[in-house]
Amino acid sequence: MATTKKARAKKPASKQTQRTNPARASAASGNPAKVRPATARDWIAGARLRTLSLAIVPVALGTAIAFVTEGYNLALALLCLGVAVFLQIGVNFANDYSDGVRGTDAHRVGPSRLTGSGAARPRTVLTVALVFFALGAAAGLAIVVLTGLWWLLAVGAVAIVAAWFYTGGRLPYGYLGLGELVAFLFFGIVATAGTAYVQIEQVPFDAWLAGSLAGLFAAAIMLVNNIRDREQDARVGKKTLAVRIGDLPARILFVVLLAGAYGLLVPFALLYEWAPMVYFSLLISAPVALIVLLAKTPGELVLALKLTSLAALVTGLGLAAAIAF
Repeated sequence: MATTKKARAKKPASKQTQRTNPARASAASGNPAKVRPATARDWIAGARLRTLSLAIVPVALGTAIAFVTEGYNLALALLCLGVAVFLQIGVNFANDYSDGVRGTDAHRVGPSRLTGSGAARPRTVLTVALVFFALGAAAGLAIVVLTGLWWLLAVGAVAIVAAWFYTGGRLPYGYLGLGELVAFLFFGIVATAGTAYVQIEQVPFDAWLAGSLAGLFAAAIMLVNNIRDREQDARVGKKTLAVRIGDLPARILFVVLLAGAYGLLVPFALLYEWAPMVYFSLLISAPVALIVLLAKTPGELVLALKLTSLAALVTGLGLAAAIAF
């Protein structure tokens, strides 16, 4: 009788483990077949394509500004897009790998991760991340060869290091609350100004403004993601900005970031005829701000993340079109 009671007492714990981390549950039961191997769809989901607005927007803005200043270079613009997209996908897989092996994703509330769920081997996920980093580096090297701006190799190296150490290494800056700041710099100012510079070898003032706008959206996207995971991150010692400043201040900061981005639209609205039309993207951003302020469940914040990415894309591409045409 005592043995039977003990066996029954263990069952709920096993179920809980299976809900939070299928990989651990399978290991505990001695039946690894319970974890479904990653499919092509899982790998595409792991690339987190909705975050590619972070890569597309600054390149579009930098190219539009180059076009109205001295003229654009299509080959260089496409290579800049390649660098941005490959590094974004690379950092997504690197984040999946690093958080997975650290155990940060053991109690994940958002979409399942390849490493944390046990659907893919950590070494495989790492290899995929490194392949995308290598593709980004190759595109960057092509830019250097075409322009003769060899000092850009240093900028590219710093970008790759920043991509890896977001969650990788012994002291990842994403665990110190610096993720939003680095996103603002690299997926905003550096990407926009860099795209303009490699095409016309100068950075007009408009590029700094547009880069700041893109950077604020990038920071907002990262922040809402971290707001969603705040409780779980705090539990495992991942001190994101949302963990450090608290739930309500983080939600308010999200709204401030969006408001700042739309504030930076004002000078463009005064200079370019079609730029005021970009404010119609507030039809997406305003509801998002309300969702983030009032959200009670992770699902609501997942929706806010998707809509913020969409708002960033619509605003960025709309502004690029207004500048160019």
